[in-house]
Amino acid sequence: MDNAQKNTPSAEKRQVFLSPAKVNLFLKVLSKRPDGYHEIRSLMQPVSLYDEVTIEVVQGDGIFVSSDHAGVPGGRDNLAYRAAERLLDAVGVKRKVSISIGKKIPVGAGLGGGSSDAATVLMGLNSLLGCQIDDKRLMGLGAGIGSDVPFFILKGPALASGRGEILKRVKLPRYNYVLVNPGFHVSTAWAYNNLDLTKKTEDNILIYSEEHLDSDRNIRDFLYNDLEAVTAVRYPEITAIKRALVEEGAQGSLMSGSGPTVFGVFQDAGNAEAAFERLKVTLDRAFSVFLAHGL
Repeated sequence: MDNAQKNTPSAEKRQVFLSPAKVNLFLKVLSKRPDGYHEIRSLMQPVSLYDEVTIEVVQGDGIFVSSDHAGVPGGRDNLAYRAAERLLDAVGVKRKVSISIGKKIPVGAGLGGGSSDAATVLMGLNSLLGCQIDDKRLMGLGAGIGSDVPFFILKGPALASGRGEILKRVKLPRYNYVLVNPGFHVSTAWAYNNLDLTKKTEDNILIYSEEHLDSDRNIRDFLYNDLEAVTAVRYPEITAIKRALVEEGAQGSLMSGSGPTVFGVFQDAGNAEAAFERLKVTLDRAFSVFLAHGL
């Protein structure tokens, strides 16, 4: 885009951006689509657990991705790389783009870290280049990278349908979360492929109004994840973590996405902090425990 080239000086531009994690408060897998994806219905909320994504733009050509986590790939295997590539192609600009990812969100954890980093690169590079692409178009670019990428561009809780890219904003209470990651990776493809859709009951109506979620009982009733049963059979740690969170006062507990991260929901921030401090001591040392709130 000519306008982007005119607005971008030759001097180096560098900025650090925060990429939030997400939790699935509700995840129902409805069917397998002809394109190989699954039709889902989910309620997602971004939470205050962040990766730090540093983007540097200078004159030149090429995209370079690095991370402080050995499990994060470089090159086109990284969604952040593909995000930069798509943005540059979309606006017709050549720049040397260096992306450094400081990982705080566990990898392969059901928290959307890779998709969030990709969304951050789309938005951050758009800003640094002065392209002025609106969020709707950015979300379209993001949908071609990963199903959760548009959600992170929306920047708020949403009801997702389709393969996750069709979004409707919703209003949620400012929940507090204690998240526990048991330290192993679960493949999203494995979880979906091992879900027996023939044994699932009929779809139920998702009620997501703030009024419905306003009581302890309703929080417990609301939390649901079709993939939890699949992952928990192979990894009994998930059930044990759920139990520990509820024993520490969580009003409800659920595995996020394809797992293995489990979260507990607390309406009171003080109760969440107290549970967080206790669980850091009592849980297996291989587990990572995080305190966050909904965004």
